[in-house]
Amino acid sequence: MGTESLLVFIIIGALAGLMVKGFGLGLVGNIAVGIVGAFIAGWLFPRLGFAIGGGIFASIVHATIGAVILLVLIKLVKQA
Repeated sequence: MGTESLLVFIIIGALAGLMVKGFGLGLVGNIAVGIVGAFIAGWLFPRLGFAIGGGIFASIVHATIGAVILLVLIKLVKQA
């Protein structure tokens, strides 16, 4: 993982709370969720056959989808 990928994970994580309406974990929490979600998506998507490719574009897509999915899951668990 390159420096630009880590930077993308942090930026997407910071914006993830805005993407999921009505829910956020604060700036640090959203950054952590973005990083964890991006790693999960980066590991899981190729195994499911959803290969985007490599480079910065793949990092942005993985980080965005992973962070949003993880935030939605956390939101559902907290509401239950």
